[in-house]
Amino acid sequence: MANRSVAIGSSLALAGTGILGAIISSIIYVEGGYINDPFDPGGETKYGITIGTARSYGYKGEIKDLTLEQANEIYTNLYIKKPHFDLLVQENPAVAHKIIDAGVNIGTQRVSVWFQETLNKLSRDGKDYSKIKEDGVVGNQTINAYRGLVRTRGSIKACELVIKSMDSYMGNWYLHLKYPQYTVGWMDKRVQNIPLDQCKEYNLTVPLEIKDEDKQTQSSGNTQ
Repeated sequence: MANRSVAIGSSLALAGTGILGAIISSIIYVEGGYINDPFDPGGETKYGITIGTARSYGYKGEIKDLTLEQANEIYTNLYIKKPHFDLLVQENPAVAHKIIDAGVNIGTQRVSVWFQETLNKLSRDGKDYSKIKEDGVVGNQTINAYRGLVRTRGSIKACELVIKSMDSYMGNWYLHLKYPQYTVGWMDKRVQNIPLDQCKEYNLTVPLEIKDEDKQTQSSGNTQ
């Protein structure tokens, strides 16, 4: 894997306080700094932001010069606000963290569909709450369906069921991609990365530094 060119611990100062700040910081910690891996379909990346994503947002500089503040802005607007994942934070921060993190690596539209499919399958064919359209757009109907799951199963169990389902989707996705050089990192860092006990009390923190052994399994490779 390519060497990181920044101290990842500085990401803690990037996103500030609050749940979204913690989520973005944790994503940057996993993604690392500047990487130019010739085998990565996303091309050059920094803080997990591919050059293509940066350009689509209007960034015109060299990707290696992308600042933490700019990365935070891109994550907030493209991966949280645009797909309406910020609505999930108010419902359950552990679920929000899982969905946002998955969207960064796999794509927000695909992950939104998986979330909607999950809610429909857990509804017992609409017996527990109304099924929703699986259109990849998280809005009021999707949020109401999640609330229906909470009413039926309870807050903790609803959260656990969604996270388990998303992990299943993600593991299957990674194992069928034709990028074997990244499979270990994806499975290790992205599947079951949100412990189920976070459904009871969300208190995830970000390590202050990356240990040498961690660098070998960080999840390079963007699957979008």
